[in-house]
Amino acid sequence: MKKKTLLGMSLAFTLLCSPLQQPIAAKTTGEFRQMDNVAHRGASGYTPENTIAAFDKAVEMKADYIEIDVQRSKDGKLVIIHDTTVDRTTDGTGRVKDLTYEQLSALDAGSFKGEQFKGEKIPTFEEVLDRYRGKIGILIELKSPELYPGIEESIAQQLKKRNLDRPQNEKIIIQSFNFESMKKMDALLPKVPIGVLTSSKSHTTEQALKDFSAYADYFNPSYGIVTKDLVNDVHSLGMKISSWTVRSQEAADFLFSMDVDAIITDYPDYVDPRN
Repeated sequence: MKKKTLLGMSLAFTLLCSPLQQPIAAKTTGEFRQMDNVAHRGASGYTPENTIAAFDKAVEMKADYIEIDVQRSKDGKLVIIHDTTVDRTTDGTGRVKDLTYEQLSALDAGSFKGEQFKGEKIPTFEEVLDRYRGKIGILIELKSPELYPGIEESIAQQLKKRNLDRPQNEKIIIQSFNFESMKKMDALLPKVPIGVLTSSKSHTTEQALKDFSAYADYFNPSYGIVTKDLVNDVHSLGMKISSWTVRSQEAADFLFSMDVDAIITDYPDYVDPRN
């Protein structure tokens, strides 16, 4: 297994072999947070998705990560927006890839969620990295990277520029539905955890999971295909499992019972163990 596995095995061996450590580990395990709380496009249940307002709200709600969607403007600027068009979440129309950064930055990306958010803008990737690194983990999704040749190199460049190509405690993770793109990201940033996204049961077979484990650290399925057996199979291959997208307390409770490693949710309070 890749990246941190050898370090983890070494640590586990040390803990097992040290009689002094065993009681301490057993005593404190119950105090550790067992599941990461990932704010999907920020705290998007309460604020306009993929905006500074949404990410600030996620920090306020003490989520462990914000999940962001990265695309690229016509003139090469990395921007944070989910859809490949601006129609749903802004007052503009057209494809992200066909609009310049100046055109994108002029759009209102908040009013669709409520008048109180009028004037929220489409953030840039650089802006999000600079504002939130060190404050909260960042789960970076490459949205339709096949539309943006070379976007992997651009993302890697921005992370390296900020020394985020060697993240501490997995606080930078990269994921996509595009598996070839993730293989490329793994080659470009071998120390950054990689995740694969899917909603297809065909990707949960023994062979498929084994293939993913060659380059991915996370297998991130929609919660509709999560089973206890799947969680165990993913863990047996040294990967973690983060499931999406939770929009009800019932869905969150189901994933708690499945013992996934992270829950990706529009409502961080559904996953907050203090509630």
